[in-house]
Amino acid sequence: MKFSKRDKFTMTKNAIISSAAAHPSPRLASITQARQALLQTGQKLQTGRISPWVERSWQRCLALGLKPRMSVAFDQISAARARSTQEANQHLASTARPLLENLARAIVNTRYFAILTNAEGVVVDACGAIDRSDTRATQITRVGTDLCEHSIGTTAIGTALSELQPVWVHRGEHFFEATSVYSCAGAPLFGPDGACIGILDVTGVDVQERRELKHLVRQSACKIENAMVLAQKHSILLRLNWPGNPIGHEADGLVCLDEDGWIKGANRVARQMVSDLTSATRADVHINEVFGLPIEQLFDASKRPDHLLELPLWSGLRLQAQAIAHTDEANALPATSGTVPLRDVEAAMIRKAVDDTGGNISQAARMLGIGRATLYRKLGQRAH
Repeated sequence: MKFSKRDKFTMTKNAIISSAAAHPSPRLASITQARQALLQTGQKLQTGRISPWVERSWQRCLALGLKPRMSVAFDQISAARARSTQEANQHLASTARPLLENLARAIVNTRYFAILTNAEGVVVDACGAIDRSDTRATQITRVGTDLCEHSIGTTAIGTALSELQPVWVHRGEHFFEATSVYSCAGAPLFGPDGACIGILDVTGVDVQERRELKHLVRQSACKIENAMVLAQKHSILLRLNWPGNPIGHEADGLVCLDEDGWIKGANRVARQMVSDLTSATRADVHINEVFGLPIEQLFDASKRPDHLLELPLWSGLRLQAQAIAHTDEANALPATSGTVPLRDVEAAMIRKAVDDTGGNISQAARMLGIGRATLYRKLGQRAH
C-alpha cells in the first residue's frame, strides 16, 4: 500500500504524540508525582518537586473544599458588575492596551496570547493569537470572565494575585484536571499608589513550556506600571537610580510630584529604593518626608534636566536623580553630564536659608535643623 506525503506526515505526527504520551518528560512526570502525593494522599511534597507558589495555591484550593476532578465553568460576572468593573478599570485598560499589543506581537509565533485582569482576577482585556475556534481559548479571554483562584483554582492569574509576585504555571500544576491543558505566566500590576490593580498574563493551550515568558511578562508589567505613573497629573518627574547606574531608562524609579511637593505617584522600583514613599498611616506623602532636599531645589534642578542631582535620604543613603518638568518630559534625554555633588547641594541649601532669613544665622540654622556653630563652620568652609 502506498501512502501520500500528507498521510506519512500525519502518521509521523501521531507517532510523536503517542510516544510523548507514553513517555512524558521528566518535568511532567515530576508534576504528576506531586499531584498524586499532595492532592490524592495529602503527603508533604519533596522540596523542588514543583514551584513553591504552586504548592501553596494547591493548599489554598484544598482549604476551599475544591477537588481536582470538579468541572470548571469559567463563569462571567453579572451584567451590573461587568459595567462597574469596566468603568473602574477603563484607565488601566486604555493605558495598558498599546503595551498589551506589543507583548502579543512578541509571542505571536508561540501560540500564547495576552490577558489583562483587574485586581479581582476578572478579565478586562485580551490580545494576541487567540484561536477563536477553540473554546478553551475563547472562554478565558472573554471580558468579564472570572479567573480568580476561588473560581478556577490554580492558574498564573490567581496565584500571582495571592503571591503578589511573577509566577509560572505549567500543565498539571493547575489544580483542576480540566485546566491542565494550559501553560501560563502572570505578573501583578501595581498602581501609582503602590496597591495591586491587576494581573498581566500570557497563556497558551496545549503548547510547549516556555518559562522565559515569566521574565517577559514581568518586564511588560513594569512598562504598564510606568505608564500608569506617568499618566498621573504632576508638575515634576523624578527619575531615580543608585549612584553609578545610568538614568533615563525603564529600570529607573519614577516619582511624580505636584506643584506643592506632594507625591502623586511612584512606580514599584522607586518604592523598593525608598521605603518612605509609602506611609502606613495615610495616603499622601510630601517629598520633604522622603528626601533631605527642599522642594525649591528640585524645581530649580528641573530647569536643567541634563544634569543629575544627588539626593540624600533621611536614612543616610544617597540616590541620584534627574528632575524633569512635566512640560519637558516628551523631549527629555538621559542625563549624561555627571552628578551634582552633594556638597554643592548642601551649599545651595545653606545659601537659600541664609538669604530667606535676611542673614539671620540663628534662624537659618533652625530652618536647616543644625546648630549655629555647625552653620558657622560650614559657612567658613565655603569661604575657603
